[in-house]
Amino acid sequence: MTVENNGPLPGSGSHRVPLSRQRRGVLQYLRGQSGPVTATALAQVCALHVNTVREHLDALVDDGLAARERSAPAGRGRPAWRYRARPPQESPAREYAGLAAVLAARIARTSADPRGDALAAGEDWGRVLTAGQDPSADPREARQRLLDLLGEIGFAPEADAEARAVRLPRCPFVETAREHPGVICGVHEGLARAALAALGEDRQEIELLPFAEAHACRLHLDTGPPPTGRGGSADAGPGEAS
Repeated sequence: MTVENNGPLPGSGSHRVPLSRQRRGVLQYLRGQSGPVTATALAQVCALHVNTVREHLDALVDDGLAARERSAPAGRGRPAWRYRARPPQESPAREYAGLAAVLAARIARTSADPRGDALAAGEDWGRVLTAGQDPSADPREARQRLLDLLGEIGFAPEADAEARAVRLPRCPFVETAREHPGVICGVHEGLARAALAALGEDRQEIELLPFAEAHACRLHLDTGPPPTGRGGSADAGPGEAS
């Protein structure tokens, strides 16, 4: 069988491995917490080593069964991760891939400006996802918070130390993105733009390059002047090829 180099892989939860007994136990303890907790706090409840609990929690996040977020900054150093169990209705984005395909096809077929409408929809989505969150005065922290958000959605971002150059090796809507890149990738670019604007006090430029390399899209984040227009290089990238 030939594997084509045509962009990100589907979401990591597409072939979920059954949970081990210990991991199921960690998930049950997590579901019993009244709010997000750190791995250290949960390790005390589970009576397991913190590294073991952290490994299980990260795997639960990858499977879409738990969510991960940064604690509020307190003093020097990077804030700790906090984890919470996802409720049943908060299923991963891949379960809505069929709906995304229908909506993307509808926009592509009926809109006079499919990419513009997709960007606007993504911006609305980004504002919804970041509603109530306080912006950070540190541009790097704002970029990192955006990457955390993209990780929650299912993109598994891989970034450099400054969170400027980002690989997106997974996409929850990859099949639809190959068929309608201007729409799906436009939504994702709009999401990133609006979310980063909400999470940071400084304006930063965003450039999404769909299917920029084998099995990955690229996202460039940087401090700079406001974008001059709604478009980007995404609508002319390799993802447009059939």
